[in-house]
Amino acid sequence: MSKVSIVILNWNGEKFLKKFLPKVVSNSFATGHEVEVVVADNGSTDGSVDWLKNEFPEVRTILFNTNHGFTGGYNLALKQVDADYYLLLNSDVDVPEGWLEPLVQFMESNPQVAACQPKLLSYAEPNRFEYAGASGGFVDFLGYPFCRGRILSVTEIDEGQYNDASEVFWASGACMLIRSTDFWSVGGFDNDFFAHMEEIDLCWRLKNMGRSIWVVPQSKVFHVGGGTLPNNNPRKVYFNHRNNLYMLLKNLPGRKLLVVIPFRILLDWFSAFLYLMSGKFGFFISVFQAHLTFISNSKRIYRKRLGEPFRANSLFQKSILLSFFILRRDKFSKLY
Repeated sequence: MSKVSIVILNWNGEKFLKKFLPKVVSNSFATGHEVEVVVADNGSTDGSVDWLKNEFPEVRTILFNTNHGFTGGYNLALKQVDADYYLLLNSDVDVPEGWLEPLVQFMESNPQVAACQPKLLSYAEPNRFEYAGASGGFVDFLGYPFCRGRILSVTEIDEGQYNDASEVFWASGACMLIRSTDFWSVGGFDNDFFAHMEEIDLCWRLKNMGRSIWVVPQSKVFHVGGGTLPNNNPRKVYFNHRNNLYMLLKNLPGRKLLVVIPFRILLDWFSAFLYLMSGKFGFFISVFQAHLTFISNSKRIYRKRLGEPFRANSLFQKSILLSFFILRRDKFSKLY
């Protein structure tokens, strides 16, 4: 019998815990397996911890006195969790009855798979894919992420077009089932990321080790999205630009670095000036700060790649920007 630990990392998410935790507790089961629910609190100040203790004393809590971010919070919490599988779950995810079992059964039947995700749908529009993972993620050769069901900012209506279980490049950190041995075999999340794109980096490192990542749409969940840091927050722009460059520097084959990194920085500056021209001065500054941080830390980040067998053959070998803006291909099914 395998043990599955559903671990929710919380930071001032009391309203989401009140709304969604009861269903996580009642709807999470997998036949023949032990399942526990854990909430790791990242130094919340909104009453989350008191509410948990009063309303769900049966839920195990791991408490930190400060916010360690998504990466540090999970790394510290999972060191205290003894399980065969970790189910990383955002606090703003609504789970229907029976959502967990297809994921666990798929992993049990496919030992070569390191991690998988369910189909992620929008909580606000349940018939539409959700931005943060849709039906499995991919990355183009310039490092831009996209999904089955989401190209850049455009999400598709779910009409069953991506209902097949399929190998993907990355699984969403909003809801990811991962073997504990695989998680620690690559050192867990990279703490330098703090938040955003850390799961893509993790999945890329797992693929570098010859492991595979899948989506299992027989399971579906509904994600609010932007619960901790809204999409219109300059801080999020900073993390996304900085972490994307970190990810490329760590994982791209060496022969591609001298071409891709400068070109990505150029494209970032193009988007920064678009921000400036549209009056989003804070976003413009965020891109500038992201590049400064990347440059100052580049040598240290580069050292993290040494000794790894870099594999880029599963990257999408075309530009998702060109496909979207020039060729007008706004659906995943039109890309291939």
